[in-house]
Amino acid sequence: MRIFITGATGFVGAAVVGKLLGRGHQVRGLARSDRSAAALLARGVEVHRGNIGEPASVVDGLGGIDAVVHTAFDHDFSRYEENCRSDERLLETIARTLEGSNTPLVATSATTVTTAGHPATEEEDARPENPRSASEKILRHATRGLPVSIVRLPPSVYGRGDTAFIPALIALARHTGISAYVGDGDNRWPAVHRDDAARLFCDAVEQARSGVRYHAVQDEGIAFRAIADAIGAGIGVPARSLTEESAISHFGWLTRFVTIDAPASSTKSRALTGWTPRENGLLETLETDGYYFVGPEHGGE
Repeated sequence: MRIFITGATGFVGAAVVGKLLGRGHQVRGLARSDRSAAALLARGVEVHRGNIGEPASVVDGLGGIDAVVHTAFDHDFSRYEENCRSDERLLETIARTLEGSNTPLVATSATTVTTAGHPATEEEDARPENPRSASEKILRHATRGLPVSIVRLPPSVYGRGDTAFIPALIALARHTGISAYVGDGDNRWPAVHRDDAARLFCDAVEQARSGVRYHAVQDEGIAFRAIADAIGAGIGVPARSLTEESAISHFGWLTRFVTIDAPASSTKSRALTGWTPRENGLLETLETDGYYFVGPEHGGE
């Protein structure tokens, strides 16, 4: 297949590109900058120049495409709600462009759109009050004949090159001298290695089910204190409990994420696709994959 992918040079998207190429697909990647375009060309990827903030520039690249994988998202959390609405607009524009073509569309959401406090399943609808649920409105096109599906990612998608939550927590622990958690730290984070997540995206686009949500989850729920303990041991600072009141000033924008209790199951996803995670779990990866090395070629700093 010839597959168009947004976020093709991002942390998850770049891994998806690699897996798609490895499975023999042709890939056309969205690139906003000259640097991104050059990186894609170096991998043998066809380049389409555009910007996710300008939907028309994205859909111009859909001609002659057999499938679309949308992994791009603006992770500026100071504009989180606005970015979620922008993602909804882009997906709606793509879906309307694809209507009547029977072209599979695989979009991205988060496991945290479901109700917290229990292992979320793929059958659970997104809570409308969660801003990220806007991306899942695209599933309504499944009733209009478009084979559209969603891959939900957990809070931690980890691995070499990670620039998200785990590196932010490591940097904060280095800066403050403590690796903190809130209360007793028993709130749970699901997690997945980026390469395993990429394999599920490939399975989803190849199998082209419609109206299905997948959970790219390897670790169903790791107690946040265990993550804080691992980070503390990794950089040589103590792990310490904070009250909910002091957590806000310590964690800042990270507070909403470090306090969630949002385990998630991937049982249905595994049964439907045959997907099985192959990589090390998060805690083992924290010990082995360069997270504490301060250098330009390593994820973590």
